[in-house]
Amino acid sequence: MRPVIPYVTAALLFGLGVYGVLRRRNAVLVLMSVELMLNAVNLILVTADTTARAVLPHSGQVFALFVIVLAAAEIGVGLAIVLQLYRLRATVAVDDVPLTESPDPSAGREPVVADSEAGR
Repeated sequence: MRPVIPYVTAALLFGLGVYGVLRRRNAVLVLMSVELMLNAVNLILVTADTTARAVLPHSGQVFALFVIVLAAAEIGVGLAIVLQLYRLRATVAVDDVPLTESPDPSAGREPVVADSEAGR
C-alpha cells in the first residue's frame, strides 16, 4: 500500500480543521472543526500502523480508539458548554463570549442592615 494518499488526505483534513477553528464564529462549527482534526489524526495513526509494522501489533489502531473515546468526551463536554452559553447569552457566537468578567463587589454578600433596624 502506498501511504502517500492517506497522509495527504489527512493533511488536507487537518488543514481544513485548523482553518475552521481559526475562522468560524459559531461554537458548534468550531467543535465540528476540532472533530475534523481528530479524524485526521486517526487516519494518520491507522495508516502508520498498516505501513510500518512496529514491535507492538495494531498499536496505531489502539491509539485511534483512544482518540475516538477522547473525541466523544470532547463532544459531550463541548455541547454542554455551548448549550449553557446559549441559555445564558442567547447566542453561540464565539466573539460574544467574555473571557474575563469583572467581579461584582456585591455578589455573594447579604444586604447591610442598619443598626436601628437590627434591634427591632
